[in-house]
Amino acid sequence: MSPQATITDEEFSLFQRLIYKIAGINLSDAKKVLLVGRLTRRLKANQLETFGQYYRMLATGNHPEELQIMVDLLTTNETYFFREPKHFDYLRDEILPHYRGERAPFRIWSAASSTGEEAYTLSMVLAEHLPTNPWEIFGSDISTQVLAKAAKGHYPLGRHEGIPPAFLSKYCLKGVRAQEGTFLISSKLRERVRFAQVNLTLPVDSSLGDFDVIFLRNVMIYFDQPTKTKVIQNLMPRLKTGGHLFIGHSETLAGIPVPLKVVRPTIYQKT
Repeated sequence: MSPQATITDEEFSLFQRLIYKIAGINLSDAKKVLLVGRLTRRLKANQLETFGQYYRMLATGNHPEELQIMVDLLTTNETYFFREPKHFDYLRDEILPHYRGERAPFRIWSAASSTGEEAYTLSMVLAEHLPTNPWEIFGSDISTQVLAKAAKGHYPLGRHEGIPPAFLSKYCLKGVRAQEGTFLISSKLRERVRFAQVNLTLPVDSSLGDFDVIFLRNVMIYFDQPTKTKVIQNLMPRLKTGGHLFIGHSETLAGIPVPLKVVRPTIYQKT
């Protein structure tokens, strides 16, 4: 097979429908080059000549591991520490003061956590501003590949941009010798952050429990309106009454019937 694998419009359409069915993601026609770039190596790994052959292999349902690899390659989103910092300011200033000193664990769900930067950002904020409270953070994603990276909490040094210097020295360990050029989130934070795979387009298992805050940021931009509605309605039973939902600054819940009131742009409270 040539390294310059090509895909027909018909084959691309098949993959668009497949990723929509699995993950609810609308892969626009403009993403054809991205799909070819990310999946070409999988054709080679499976000794296949065409994207049509690869699609038929996936569509049999007999290769769940390869299906997961395909999902991982097509859904990986870039993230970074303290992204959209006003959200963390609001959490610190407007939400956490009401919970200080409570015995019940304060729980946050980072529902599209990717490689974990958002979840660990939240852990730094809670460690700093709820020092005597029990708290826990749950991070989820549809990609098992990014969740494996998130669980390690180990990042290239260049990824630390955005972390306040005081937090960097307090909650991150700079790598030395073989680990030079990297940093590790401290174990006291990692032990309070848990990651697992969740497909947000499916009903959420009640065993996850209830959350005081849910961060669902920069993932709905990939969904059409029916999928957005389904995702938000799947999350609502897991958000406590009075709890807060944060979405990305380029996202909206317009037209979605849910028991939420706007408290700030992109910040909602369950009524």
